[in-house]
Amino acid sequence: MNPRWMLWPAVAACAVMAGCAAVVLGTGAGAGAYSYVQGELIRTYPAAYADTMQACLQLLEDLGMPVLEKRSDGEQTTLSSERKDGTPVTIKVKIISIDVTQVSVRTGVVGLWDRGASASLHDFLAARLSVSAGAAGVRG
Repeated sequence: MNPRWMLWPAVAACAVMAGCAAVVLGTGAGAGAYSYVQGELIRTYPAAYADTMQACLQLLEDLGMPVLEKRSDGEQTTLSSERKDGTPVTIKVKIISIDVTQVSVRTGVVGLWDRGASASLHDFLAARLSVSAGAAGVRG
């Protein structure tokens, strides 16, 4: 057997393990860490799904961005909206665990993504979730 062919399973195993490690590191990095994948700015929040969805919907309403479409598969909800200039915005809220939610924001169209606008939406969302978490702690 050619020795080069024996390397492929090892290379594939390393790639799979490296990918899993990246996912674990990304999730474990906390609410301050972002991932930017194919135009989606992804961030994990230490907040329940219902709280995160409410914060997203309220944020869009406060910014005058109508929810044009809302789709859910039970594990993830996708909100489609647009900015006042007509730029499309897609927000995906995914359940990671009871108290952890992953939110991805895509602003713009394929090839013309606006990472800065997506980061601003995440900043606004993070501020809302920290306020609601603080308020929940006061009530308790």
